[in-house]
Amino acid sequence: MAEKNASPFNAGRLAATAGLLHDLGKYTIKFQERLSGAPIQVNHSTWGAKVAIEQYGLMGWLMAYGIAGHHAGLANGSGFDGERTALSERLRDPDLPLLETIWKQEVSLPNLKELAMPGAPFIPNAQHKNFHFGFLTRMLFSALVDADYLDTERYYDQFESKGAQRTQHRMAPRPNLAALRDELDIYMRGFNSDTGINHIRSDILAYARQQAALPPGVFSMAVPTGGGKTLASLAFALDHAIVHGQRRVIFVIPFTSIVEQNAAVFRKALGRYGEDAVLEHHSAFTPPGLDKRNPERYQAQEKLRLAMENWDAPIVVTTAVQFFESLFAAQPAQCRKLHNISNSVVVLDEVQTIPLHVLRPAVAALDELARNYRSSIMRGFKQDIAHRLGH
Repeated sequence: MAEKNASPFNAGRLAATAGLLHDLGKYTIKFQERLSGAPIQVNHSTWGAKVAIEQYGLMGWLMAYGIAGHHAGLANGSGFDGERTALSERLRDPDLPLLETIWKQEVSLPNLKELAMPGAPFIPNAQHKNFHFGFLTRMLFSALVDADYLDTERYYDQFESKGAQRTQHRMAPRPNLAALRDELDIYMRGFNSDTGINHIRSDILAYARQQAALPPGVFSMAVPTGGGKTLASLAFALDHAIVHGQRRVIFVIPFTSIVEQNAAVFRKALGRYGEDAVLEHHSAFTPPGLDKRNPERYQAQEKLRLAMENWDAPIVVTTAVQFFESLFAAQPAQCRKLHNISNSVVVLDEVQTIPLHVLRPAVAALDELARNYRSSIMRGFKQDIAHRLGH
């Protein structure tokens, strides 16, 4: 599962190996005693990290952070900061129980040559080389912890009364991007283009869609107020994602009120699939009450509730705070969604609102997504602001 999560950014083998090693510390007598009911706490995360470093050197370190932190969260590289201890401190745990060597007969690890570093398209930015490795570490962590959460959930679903239902919702197919584009086309044909303003909107939409075949990268869209930027950006993003085999569209918006407004517009524009496809995720969002009297609506709402955990939805509408804080988070629950940002189209609306004091790390993260994670970034401006910014 971890391998599948990391495959879109060409790091499947690293993630798979982290998956094999993450619970290695359960090969101890102490942990077996815990399984038999002994009221003891056992560190089962550190041994996998130690073995990863011993076996794989630098690549082992990239995996070790996620393995050691798959419950406690990512460690610091060095030093101590609040709850974040250094990885070296975790590796020196004096109470670590003896690892039983039988694990070597039961866990088959790739050799160093098989576990080559991700090749193209990984292109470190020479100015941010350490940031590049830190970002990859966090993405591997995301691939691992989301797989771990889902695997644990699947196990317990066998025994819980609502488990089969949850599994059914997880497995239910979602509308693909081509189907969403078809619905959007139907919706757009319903507009009357006879008026002057609608002629302009139609021209903007047509021009935006013509650019969708351009190679993945970083784009800007400067549109006058009232020019139809919201739907034009959705049309471009869907077209671009379909042409290049990208998986989802993520809208990053500065203000909660605009998130709610745009999510409502997208649901309407995507017709019969809108309820099922658009995930609205921000701190103020309260999912609607589940209405079991309407089975289709109930299924859609329950799927979206589960998708909030890891952004496994075709269209995600979220805030800039949620998006960027997740990209720099350390806790497993916050990081689960990160691997699903890869190979996506990310639309940043009103990007000029990003505060200056966080601009450099935010831009570095966007550069890394475009450079090495097969994502396309589109920055949206109102045209008057774009002129002031020199766009």
